[in-house]
Amino acid sequence: MDGSVASTELLDVLGDTESRALLVALRRESQSAKELGETVNLSLPTVYRRLDRLGEHGLVASTTEVRSDGTHYRQYECTFDQTTVSLSADGFCVDLSVDEVRPGGEQARETTIGRSPPADE
Repeated sequence: MDGSVASTELLDVLGDTESRALLVALRRESQSAKELGETVNLSLPTVYRRLDRLGEHGLVASTTEVRSDGTHYRQYECTFDQTTVSLSADGFCVDLSVDEVRPGGEQARETTIGRSPPADE
């Protein structure tokens, strides 16, 4: 996420129950769309629609994996681990961040990976 998404759009995406369920599952471990559907009990078309929307807003990322038989599939992961919503006279602001962990598991610092400013109205 590069901060160009209006906070109202981001809040709408995060307000969707099915999208939140996918994010929670992906925060636990990266999964394929098929695995996600089984984990959160959603149809594959619903999973793909939600993943597309989450990806458009930078909330999930995917990589292509190759099985030993040569078939390809996408593995999805959540791109953040903390969301902060703040309110000012200008409106809502949404910050996404990830905690950096040093080798050995020591907490390094929190890094903001995206900031969604209030929408101009």
